[in-house]
Amino acid sequence: MNFVADESSARPVIQALREAGHDVVAIAEVAKGATDEEVLDRALNEKRVLMTEDRDFGELVYARCRPSTGVILVRFHSRARREKPAVVAQ
Repeated sequence: MNFVADESSARPVIQALREAGHDVVAIAEVAKGATDEEVLDRALNEKRVLMTEDRDFGELVYARCRPSTGVILVRFHSRARREKPAVVAQ
């Protein structure tokens, strides 16, 4: 699957997805400081699912009806953070 990982996405999660064979563009690597709108536009233009830990994308996509190819909100309780990369990749 093809993803755009916004800057809030944890590096171990991005790495786990890549190791599982997914194509992940990390905003922190290619467009650090991009606005949420720019990140969402990039995901849409490249036909990638946006992966984020930032709830602001819900406001953009659902409340403001911005088009998207999908958004995955990755939120884990602090006690489960160690398990997050493997769970997300699975």
